[in-house]
Amino acid sequence: MNVRKLTLGLYQTNTYILSTGTEAAVIDPGYEPDTILDALEGLTLKAILLTHGHFDHVGAVRELVAETGCEVWIHAAEGTMPPMVTAGPLYYTHTYDEGDTICPISGVEITVLHTPGHTPGSVCLLWGRDLFSGDTLFEGSCGRVDLPGGNGQQMVASLRRLAALQADYQVHPGHGGSTALSAERRYNPYMR
Repeated sequence: MNVRKLTLGLYQTNTYILSTGTEAAVIDPGYEPDTILDALEGLTLKAILLTHGHFDHVGAVRELVAETGCEVWIHAAEGTMPPMVTAGPLYYTHTYDEGDTICPISGVEITVLHTPGHTPGSVCLLWGRDLFSGDTLFEGSCGRVDLPGGNGQQMVASLRRLAALQADYQVHPGHGGSTALSAERRYNPYMR
């Protein structure tokens, strides 16, 4: 599977395109649907996977669905957040939860880790040695907990859970650069 990162919009949100053969899935399309569609040229978008429902991670969902008819996955708890942080009602076709394994494109299995704290339904998505952490874990930091739906105790528990994962995953966060989980265990003060 190929992973391509696009950093888009005012908040420099990382949107990831996962592809194999001619099929693709997009993680967190927050901005610039035309840029995302251009990057998908030659690929069939089968699914959008959302790590959480904040406006800067979901802003391009409706336009991508209108163009492609793809399915949209999110954790059900995101429906409890106020519209002021989601830019209106969230659009999705399916929900996932802790431990679910989904196959958004042929031959690709992604495991869902429910990691609340930034939002009630924040998830990390695990594929092979790649961990798409949304706004739960950043290089040297972690996501905010002071917005509606945030919870500091849950964030601490989620970071501890990620620190306890056995493998050394490549972490692809919702903002900023990618990192190795081993480096975050060692240097990130929020993971200790």
